[in-house]
Amino acid sequence: MLTIDLRSDTVTKPTKAMLEAMFTAEVGDDVFGDDPTVNALETKVAALFGMEAALFCSSGTQTNQLAIRVHTRPGTEVICDKLSHIYLYEGGGIALNSLSSVKLLDGDKGRISAQQVRDAINNPDDVHAAVSRLVSLENTMNKGGGCYYSFSEIEAIKDVCTQHGLALHLDGARLFNALVETGETPLQYGQVFDSISICLSKGLGCPVGSLLLGSKDFIKQARRARKAMGGGWRQAGYLAAAGIYALDHHVERLRQDHARARAIGELLKGRPEVEEIYPIDTNIVIFRLPETILATDYVAQLASQGIRAVTFGKHLVRFVTHLDFTDEHLSELQKRL
Repeated sequence: MLTIDLRSDTVTKPTKAMLEAMFTAEVGDDVFGDDPTVNALETKVAALFGMEAALFCSSGTQTNQLAIRVHTRPGTEVICDKLSHIYLYEGGGIALNSLSSVKLLDGDKGRISAQQVRDAINNPDDVHAAVSRLVSLENTMNKGGGCYYSFSEIEAIKDVCTQHGLALHLDGARLFNALVETGETPLQYGQVFDSISICLSKGLGCPVGSLLLGSKDFIKQARRARKAMGGGWRQAGYLAAAGIYALDHHVERLRQDHARARAIGELLKGRPEVEEIYPIDTNIVIFRLPETILATDYVAQLASQGIRAVTFGKHLVRFVTHLDFTDEHLSELQKRL
């Protein structure tokens, strides 16, 4: 039976062409700074976003946590939405790595507003409160069903940060999913954010890797922090080659994932157990079950039919489309649902 794996877009395997690029990559030792393919990837992505420098890392969690570590000081505060990946899914890293506090906002499916940010900033002269230091946005928003920000709201948030001396970080794990929908450019984002994290191992289909972007001084500090966290690696050019290939060949095809996600949404509309489907903006489908059905039981039932998914709450289930979910899988899913 054909397995339909919709747990995440991280489950993809490299294509034959990507593997060929990896196998033929020229490599060195990245800790010494002489892996030419890693250097090429970092230069390529920094230029793409119009930022000074980039750092290739093993995961989006690592790039996010490095950014927070550099931007903050012990006892300062990070402002983000309550559904943010940096808060929910990074092992308590903000406290563990940066000794910083978090102020959680209740946004629109994970998207916070400029006014919310303004209202959340602590009085820097109040010794009872942590010093507000960093605002972090997530685009697209995982827990929000793959929704994305309007760029005008991001610019408004940037204005608030500038007025109050706060840094602005982007968890852009699925940023390219947003970009192909909105028509905005990486350069626009590079002009607004102080640091950006992008993931190569989700919709872009790489086996491993994320990048952190920022100024030269920022990346220098992040590289030192990466080393202290055990994140230095050697012949990483084999993985970097996959990233270069993905950026050259896999960005525009994200539209196919979005189309298939919307097709899944149409299938779910006919299911009696589906009470609500979050708006499907990109490649994530989140739907709500009635109080009488636990998501754990429903996901187990799907697994018995060869459909793999994840729970996203007591009564929420998530599907994510990706490079290895084809029209054949979509057709088969229609038969089994």
